[in-house]
Amino acid sequence: MERVTFYVDGFNFYYGLKRSFQKDKIWGRFYWIDIVKLFNSFLKEGMELQKVCYFTAEPLNDEKRNRQGAFLNANELLNQSTFEVIRGKFLEKHYECPYCHADILKPEEKKTDVNISIRMIEDCLLNSTDTIILVSADTDLIPPLELIKKRFPEKKIKVYFPPSNFSNHIRDTLHTWKQKPVLLKKNVGKFEAAIMPNEVEKDGKKYVIPEKWKKRF
Repeated sequence: MERVTFYVDGFNFYYGLKRSFQKDKIWGRFYWIDIVKLFNSFLKEGMELQKVCYFTAEPLNDEKRNRQGAFLNANELLNQSTFEVIRGKFLEKHYECPYCHADILKPEEKKTDVNISIRMIEDCLLNSTDTIILVSADTDLIPPLELIKKRFPEKKIKVYFPPSNFSNHIRDTLHTWKQKPVLLKKNVGKFEAAIMPNEVEKDGKKYVIPEKWKKRF
């Protein structure tokens, strides 16, 4: 059985959905989604889902943090050992306005690409997966993919681009390996099938879809 692990760049995935929603409102339905069920639907006969590793950081804004928490907790409740959250962090970075020269504080996500890189390489070293599927269009992740391709040639590598996200550089890298990226925007049906109930309840715990997301149904 071919063991498959997904490595999801959470913010690349989320903001891809957000940009898609601005173009087509149907994508607003997919914020509240069973992420394991979604990616499990891409597996073919002879493949077994090892885990979905979801890399993100806790937003500084309370409302955003609560929405993210509900989503992650619901997925952990439903999927337990097949879903793992790996967190980076947000830092407030100072910027100078080019027009008025005012000092602007802007949150900046840290550690996600490093965490993804380390985990993919670690899983290869420990031989805990046979196929790596990266869900991101972040070109910073090309070097670890190239390293894995060189040092672990027996491992299969695939890349799924989140909706509305694309990287020519990653596409060209895959082309040299005679591969093509998977475009998630072309798989609306799989997203539809993975929408969670408005209330996710199990083992005495319950998580409810955030009201802001519920209005998009």
